[in-house]
Amino acid sequence: MYRTNEVKFRPVMATMIDLQGELRDGGGKRSARRARREGKAPAVLYGAGRPPRMLSFSSEALNRRLEDPTFRSRVLNVRVGDKSQPAIVKDVQRHPARNTVLHIDLQRVRDQETIRMVVPISLLNAEESPGVKMGGSVSHLLSELNIICLPRDLPEQIEVDLAEMELDAMLHMSDLDLPEGVAVNERIHGATDHPVVSIHLRRVAEVDEVEEDEELLDEDAEAEGEREGEAPADEDSSGED
Repeated sequence: MYRTNEVKFRPVMATMIDLQGELRDGGGKRSARRARREGKAPAVLYGAGRPPRMLSFSSEALNRRLEDPTFRSRVLNVRVGDKSQPAIVKDVQRHPARNTVLHIDLQRVRDQETIRMVVPISLLNAEESPGVKMGGSVSHLLSELNIICLPRDLPEQIEVDLAEMELDAMLHMSDLDLPEGVAVNERIHGATDHPVVSIHLRRVAEVDEVEEDEELLDEDAEAEGEREGEAPADEDSSGED
């Protein structure tokens, strides 16, 4: 499979963002329901060898944060009162109909302990690529990457610049230029060198031609049927005269 060496990969390093919360009295369903009635999203903060803490966050503020596709691939500075703790998002449960946050799980992180994260792969300048200008179509085959790294090395996303990508080119995971200290989580991805993005010619034109040919055949058959249906009517009318 052809590959191009002109495509540029750029990791965007994650910046820590603040997430203001408050302690939640007790745990269990009753405490969670009470938090939701007050317009808050219940949460639990655990890990780093310390007991879990029941927290809650403003549902409105949390929903705004989650609109950012990189929010779940960042280290968060969880603030409660005058204390703060770095943490990462491990799970988000949403309401199936209203899409509001029902619960969020946060894991504490330590500077010298590796974390496993999922970071998005973003494609840039696709319309400027020679392959697209020649009529090719971009296929985003791998939209996220499971990685292992220290919190300080965490990229919030991997940007792939397609400005120089040629027609019939395909890029794989092994082509990604990951920052120092970041490795692919092979336990999830395995040894397979997954394709990330490709540019190939569209086949829409061929399909359209086939459909047009079939429509013409249908129109010819319909016209032929109408002509055949007219003959008996003429014979009947001439017999009555």
